[in-house]
Amino acid sequence: MYSDEDLNSAVNDGVLQEQDVTAFRNYMQKQRSTQFQDEEHFRLVNGFNDIFVVIAAVLALAALWTLGNIVAPWFGGALVAVASWLLAEYFTRNRHMALPSIVLLLSCLTGVFAGVLVTGLETWGDVAIVPIVACLLTAVVATLHWFRFRVPITLTALAAAGIGSVIMLGMWAFDFSEVATKIITLVSGLAVFSLALSWDRSDRKRQTRRSDVAFWLHLLAAPLIVHPIFVTLAQGDFSVGLSQAGLTIVLYVVLALVSLIIDRRALMVSALSYVIYVFSALLDSVGLVDISTAVIGLVIGSGLLLMSVFWHPLRGALMKFIPQGIAQQLPA
Repeated sequence: MYSDEDLNSAVNDGVLQEQDVTAFRNYMQKQRSTQFQDEEHFRLVNGFNDIFVVIAAVLALAALWTLGNIVAPWFGGALVAVASWLLAEYFTRNRHMALPSIVLLLSCLTGVFAGVLVTGLETWGDVAIVPIVACLLTAVVATLHWFRFRVPITLTALAAAGIGSVIMLGMWAFDFSEVATKIITLVSGLAVFSLALSWDRSDRKRQTRRSDVAFWLHLLAAPLIVHPIFVTLAQGDFSVGLSQAGLTIVLYVVLALVSLIIDRRALMVSALSYVIYVFSALLDSVGLVDISTAVIGLVIGSGLLLMSVFWHPLRGALMKFIPQGIAQQLPA
């Protein structure tokens, strides 16, 4: 299997002609009755060899973690981080394998975070500053990893570590309330969302790795935005009434419209669990306990399937109402 970025590289190296690649893309879009941008392609598995390498790497890294912990907790984390980096030198830089690259990045950062966290807690006890230091060091390693390997998910991991550091630092230094934590989470989500849109804007045709970077950033931004909104809507204790159900519908429609405009589905997916919970609880409250989940699943599932079928026509109709200046920044 070859990605769209591979086709672009083949054109740049003179292996394929640009008009042939364009004709091929148009042909595939016609065959699938969709637009290439609407598919939200991202590289994950190129073949079963990716899965084979991941299984082998996980076994080896788990063994190194166990053996290293016999010496010291920090040593186990360091072994995993160093080994993951060295394996990435081959499987990421030389072989360009998607799934192993993601797993090796996450194992490297996990080794750093876990090693620092466990060592700090054992050395200084229950100190709130320890996870902050662990997040900051993880962010530093993620930054170095990005400049070395350019794995698309790296910026998402870096953003997550940075946001975790900010939230925990604020809670430690200023004794944040629950409301303040929600606000910071929402603002962080909006910041990551803006960053994701900037990466999307740099690749409106979604034919390069920039689109993959934006995809992972959207996956991080969506729960950060959705969670504080829906938890506040449910009054913190998830008590559900007709007013909450009505507001849930309105908010989900707004999220669906935003998803259509930016041509990304992460916001809708992140809000699904809250929508299902709210309406299941509402049906339970009127006595439909046994069938509430089934009814909600059927209604929402059918609606999402219809939306998937008509995604491109719906988006085309919606984009007519978007100002031209904004539309030019969005996927075609």
